Amino acid sequence: MRPRVAVLFKMKSKPVEELKKYADVEFILYPSVEELKERIGEFDGVIVSPLNTLPGDVIKRAGRLKVISCHSAGYDHVDVEAATRKGIYVTKVAGVLSEAVAEFAVGLTIALLRKIAYADRFIRSGKWDSHRTVWGGFKEIETLYGKRVGILGMGAIGKAIARRMKAMGTEIFYWSRSRKPDIEEEVGARYLPLDDVLRESEVVILALPATRETYHIINEERLELLEGKYLVNIGRGTLVDENAIMKSLKEGKLKGYATDVFENEPVQEHELFKHEWETVLTPHYAGLSKEAMEDMGFQAVRNLLAVLRGEVPETLVNREVLKIRPPEKVKML
Repeated sequence: MRPRVAVLFKMKSKPVEELKKYADVEFILYPSVEELKERIGEFDGVIVSPLNTLPGDVIKRAGRLKVISCHSAGYDHVDVEAATRKGIYVTKVAGVLSEAVAEFAVGLTIALLRKIAYADRFIRSGKWDSHRTVWGGFKEIETLYGKRVGILGMGAIGKAIARRMKAMGTEIFYWSRSRKPDIEEEVGARYLPLDDVLRESEVVILALPATRETYHIINEERLELLEGKYLVNIGRGTLVDENAIMKSLKEGKLKGYATDVFENEPVQEHELFKHEWETVLTPHYAGLSKEAMEDMGFQAVRNLLAVLRGEVPETLVNREVLKIRPPEKVKML
């Protein structure tokens, strides 16, 4: 019997075609939790995006589910502990989005320092009545060249950001859970303790995953170290205390904040919207490029099929599941 696989979002067609060679595929686009509770028990595998939430009360109803394949590097939208208890393998993609996200991070940084997003809104709203209205604010517009840039998180994305920042003529500091001698040698990045990175840098870029340890890693106390500086977040919304960010912006301490991620998504209204000059806000799409999405789709499909073949993907998130349900017990292909 062919495995049944649910895809919960609009996935690129070529990876889906590959999946259909081995499994019966059904699209359940962006279902509610209640709908998932009703349907999850019908499937052997599921492919989810960060826009799909799989909480524990859904997973406990997944009687035949063997694998949850995340179409993302992050997996905080899945209750991994609940999946592990039921012997469900959880996989993620790796390396696919690094270049796209790093490119976006540099773009966000430049847009923030050069006020590009604000300038676009300015001219569209008909406010450009003279050159004086533009040139009057030039003192608050800065170049990236020559800046001291701090990167928190030096995984694949952090390294890709560092390479681009080196080409932009910046000095690079970083903090990570472990030192990365390769990037230190390649671009001259200097490893410092976390708070020292904040002290030394003029621009700080967050490229960390969402974990218990990184929750609100940028809080009110650390924002004091960022007074007169810029902060860019392409990691996860939970890395920052948004209330503290808004307070710092309102008090004129944090010079600017650019983010692609928020604590609660999607965002309809937000206090940050009021800070047009000091912020650049985008809707969690740093990795959305045609090339990256297709590559990520193929990796998500390969991960799912590997589990159903009784193999252990390198990107298995919950390796403790191997003791609960060995690979041969989930093999279907």
